[in-house]
Parts: sequence; C-alpha cells; structure tokens
Amino acid sequence: MIAYNPKDWFTFIFKLHKSDTVRRLFPMMIAIGIYSWLLAYIELNYLQLSYRDQLKNLTILHSLLGFVISLLLVFRTNTAYERWWEGRKLWGSLVNTSRNLAVKMHGLLDAQRQSDRLYFMRVIPLYAEVLKAHLQSEKVRLSLDEVEHPEIRDLADGKHMPNQLARSMSARVSDLYRQGVISGEVMLSLQTELQSFTDVCGACERIKNTPIPFSYSLFIKKFIFFYVMTLPMGFVFSLGYYVIPVVIFIFYVLTSIEVIAEEIEDPFGGDSNDLPLGKIAENIGVHVREILG
Repeated sequence: MIAYNPKDWFTFIFKLHKSDTVRRLFPMMIAIGIYSWLLAYIELNYLQLSYRDQLKNLTILHSLLGFVISLLLVFRTNTAYERWWEGRKLWGSLVNTSRNLAVKMHGLLDAQRQSDRLYFMRVIPLYAEVLKAHLQSEKVRLSLDEVEHPEIRDLADGKHMPNQLARSMSARVSDLYRQGVISGEVMLSLQTELQSFTDVCGACERIKNTPIPFSYSLFIKKFIFFYVMTLPMGFVFSLGYYVIPVVIFIFYVLTSIEVIAEEIEDPFGGDSNDLPLGKIAENIGVHVREILG
C-alpha cells in the first residue's frame, strides 16, 4: 500500500507513479487515438451530407448512456472499496486478537513456564505470516471456481496451514488446563480468543475466493468498450479532429475507474494499492515479542 500526503496536490498531478493507470492503459490509448483519427478522416472527407446528419443524432444517445455508465462505475467502485476496507478491518482485528492473547499469556505464564511463553511468542506472529501466504496463494483464489484447475495442485501440500496453527495453539491451551496451570474459566476465555483467529481467516477467504460476479464485470467492460468506440461517430462533426484527444481522455477516465476497482477488490494481493499484509504481520511480531519477550 502507498503511504502519501493527501494534501500534496501538485505532486499527485505531475508525478507518474508505477501504479498510475496511464502506464497500463497507454498502449490502448494510442490504439484508441489511431482509431479515432481514422474514423474522423473518413467521416470528414468521404461521408455524404445525409449520413452526417444521421450520425449527429448519436450525441443524444451518448449523453443518455453516459449517465447510465456513471451509475454503474460508481456502484462498481463502491463495491470494490467496501471489500478493500473490510479486509483492512479484518487484519486490524487480527492485530488486536494477537496482542490480547499475548497479554493474557504474559499474565498467566510465569518464569517457570518459559517454554510455553516462547511457544506463544513464536506461534502468534507466525499465524499472521502463514495467513498472508495462504491468502496470496493462487489456490485460494480458485478454490470455489466451478472449473477444475489442475495447474494449481502443486502450489500447496493440501493442508490448511492457518487451521493447523490454530489447532496447535488450542491444543497447547488445553494442555495448560490439564496440567492445572489455568482454570476452566480461563481456558474458555482463551479458546474464545483463539476462535477469533479462525473467524478472521474465514472472512478473508470469503473476500478472496468470491470475486465480483463474472457477468457483471464482463458487462461493464463491454459497455465501456462500445461506448468509447462509438464516440467519434457523432462528435467528430462538432469537434473535428479535436475528437481524438477527447475520446482518448474519456476512455482513460472510464477505463481507469474499472482498472482501479479490479485492483482493490482483491485487497490481499501484491499490487501497489493492496493491503500491506507483510508489514502488518511484521508489526504483530514486534508487538508480541515486546509483550512476551
């Protein structure tokens, strides 16, 4: 994730970051420019006057469709940002759960239980690291797909590593109870804390392997494509060759919104605007070691 100063307008305007959509869309913008020039050249030089009057009516259609496409893109962006923000809240909950468990273990385990303190000091931060790797695995993203993906079978050994760690911590707490180190009430309290780890994992998996419905995403892309490709037909007679930069700019704006939504709807990836899972996991390790070390 990119840290920035939201008040620094001029830096944003005149600096091209690697996550800027201009870099990704530049080849398509060039192609749209060539297409607009070719269409404008044909219409201005070879099209009969009667056909020109008919094509001018397309501007009315574009005005109506522009309102519809803006509503679709607003909904698309809001849905993607909601997924991104929910992912951030879940990892914030993981941070709090890790700290709370470490604090409780610090109060329950004295110096004579050094091995148990070392165990939780290692395993609690390890859960965040394992969950990060689990969510960034291609196998997780395709786990609910109806199509079989044999190419991802070798990406994991088949075991759910976050569940393995959660089970290990739960077994350790049960051992402490059987040894008389903690009471039954404390064990139940700790088991509830450990359940939060699995709850966070399950919620993150729900976001990861349930993308925006395919038909909806496909429809928006087709809508943008045909809307932009028909823009020069009607506006060339009022703008002339200036229609070329206008169409390129409209294409850039509409497509950039869709590209940004695609990037942030999966907040656990490795893109520039995705969540800094590595840094969050690292901070969990620092905080847990400060408490139990």
